[in-house]
Amino acid sequence: MTTELVGPFPEGVDPDEYDRLRRRVLWSIPTGLFVVGSTAELDGERRYNLMTANLVVQVATRPKLLGVAIETEALTARLVRAGQCFAVSFLAREDRAVVRRFVKPVAEVTLDQEGRPAAMAGEPVKQARTGAPVLAGAVAWVDCRLHSLDELGSHALAIGEVVDVGGPAGEDGAPILRMEDTRMNYGG
Repeated sequence: MTTELVGPFPEGVDPDEYDRLRRRVLWSIPTGLFVVGSTAELDGERRYNLMTANLVVQVATRPKLLGVAIETEALTARLVRAGQCFAVSFLAREDRAVVRRFVKPVAEVTLDQEGRPAAMAGEPVKQARTGAPVLAGAVAWVDCRLHSLDELGSHALAIGEVVDVGGPAGEDGAPILRMEDTRMNYGG
């Protein structure tokens, strides 16, 4: 698999060497790992998804707005556009294996008797106020109504207004999972 090099490149540098250096530098940016939940009616059926994400940031305090970067072509982007909501699950550092379950669209969704998601990819979930799934084992979660979606090329920046939060993270100060806690890398 060959990857197309993306410029610009400074004059007089070897593009391959420069690209390797640029990726190493960009991979070193401290970032968390999160699981983004989404739901919407697509093609006549209610769909749910959970997706691993590494860019989640509060972008405003009045109103409380959260930004999440989502691959433009991902199922999650389609669900966020259609459903106008998303939720973010924050994981404990020792739960690093969980994020690997959500790097591809979730194929296994178990519904409860009322038709709500009870488990996804074998992980227990619950529904946030908007209907988006959150991991039941999350140390914290944030539920958002979509405020805006800015297409940026390979990714879209979903900005959501916080409508609900949960979890004990603020009470016990549980360390949140970060990219450096795994062998995963992203960016560059």
